[in-house]
Amino acid sequence: MFQSLVQFQREIYLALAEQIKLVSANGDWAGFLAFLPMGVMFGAAHALTPGHSKAILATYLTGSTNGVGRGIAVSLILSFTHVTMAVLIALLSLPLVSFALGTVGRAPLLEDISRGLLGLIGLWMLWRSLRRNGHIHHTHEGEVVGIMAGLIPCPLTLFVMTFAISRGIPAAGLAFAATMMIGVAVTLSAVAIVAILFRQQLVHVLQSRPQLVAAVSRCIEAVAGFVLVAIAVHEILMK
Repeated sequence: MFQSLVQFQREIYLALAEQIKLVSANGDWAGFLAFLPMGVMFGAAHALTPGHSKAILATYLTGSTNGVGRGIAVSLILSFTHVTMAVLIALLSLPLVSFALGTVGRAPLLEDISRGLLGLIGLWMLWRSLRRNGHIHHTHEGEVVGIMAGLIPCPLTLFVMTFAISRGIPAAGLAFAATMMIGVAVTLSAVAIVAILFRQQLVHVLQSRPQLVAAVSRCIEAVAGFVLVAIAVHEILMK
């Protein structure tokens, strides 16, 4: 399946490159606009491949008390930040690229910052799960997690923006990045919904025993916090 997703993305990217060349050569915006919806499928397929903080999103939402609506909001913030970071890096051009990027499509500095901040969230969840009163959440905790997890820029968005800028039509890159963001958001929202429904179903099964529900909830949050810390440490040490 992974190879199929890679091949699907490659075909769309090559087609996009041709569209951008046509716009650059003769201003064929009509053809480009007709092709633009493919960006949604491109982003959705790309978000299915490894990365994009899906595990972090699912882990956090499983251990939190966020409902489906709030979970989707977190996934939308993550998607927006993930794609926007790549757009900003491309638009700010070489000074930021040379400072933030190590290898093509990666941003080690931003990755370290993202993982470090998420590790702190994990520690907070661990500490909170050990308190007797259990789930005491800050109002905007989910939004903060979405921003932190999204700090790592989307590599394909960076490629698209760089190619469009090199052809002198950054507007085409911005337009395609916007449609990609929708696709990424669809996939991450699906991950969020599954994680939350899983937690809610588990709580529903145990609802006749409120003390057990409270204990299981604290346990899930502790495990989620530990996993976030472990991911942060592993990613930073193994870069």
